Amino acid sequence: MTQFEPRPTTGRVFAITETVRLADTGPDGLLRPDGVARMLQDAATDDWVASGLGDTATWVVRQTSVAVVGRRPRLNDMVTLETFCAGIGAAWAERRTDLLVDGHVVIQATALWVPIDTSSGRPQRVRPDFKEVYGEAAQGRKVSGRVEAPGDPSPAALRQPWQLRAVDLDVVGHVNNAALWAPLVEVAGSDCAAVTVTHHGPVEAGDEVMLVVDGHRLWLQANGVVAVTANWDEPV
Repeated sequence: MTQFEPRPTTGRVFAITETVRLADTGPDGLLRPDGVARMLQDAATDDWVASGLGDTATWVVRQTSVAVVGRRPRLNDMVTLETFCAGIGAAWAERRTDLLVDGHVVIQATALWVPIDTSSGRPQRVRPDFKEVYGEAAQGRKVSGRVEAPGDPSPAALRQPWQLRAVDLDVVGHVNNAALWAPLVEVAGSDCAAVTVTHHGPVEAGDEVMLVVDGHRLWLQANGVVAVTANWDEPV
């Protein structure tokens, strides 16, 4: 079971407010999981820019877990995202985010992020100045950078090609994190009680992508190699 650390009483907590728009809702008018992923990405990006720590590192998400704990946001709702550092490791950090509507927490999320050196493209250790800005909120909590191995689907799993679109690609030619949640919506629908998405490797322009589904778990294979896994719980 995913652990969602409580909001700290001291330290940096960054907040933004977004409106649920048409592009992030389904026919029922409710915010889709990939829309949640986009909002989480926006909050993380805006927090990093506002921190003043510079552009020597970019952060890549390794794993994200989301749980719906209230009513799902709907079209035109104003959603406040409050985000903070919930733990630090040697070369990674955990980011916690609450989504609030009318002052009530309706969705909780936790994500493991890895800093990448912008000049070399390689992971780098968490810098001392990061700890100066975010360390108080983390309250000395240390987190592991390990994620669960992708495992193997059963022989009965469903397999089908997944077509990449030009609009899925970001500025470096990778499929954007939020776009990688689209297969989840396709096979599980929008009304999941809890979701965990793990990134084992990038999906890039020109990759041949296979979608594999086995029960409440999916795999995205890029050129035969597992790039993304996801598991989910049905609504209660």
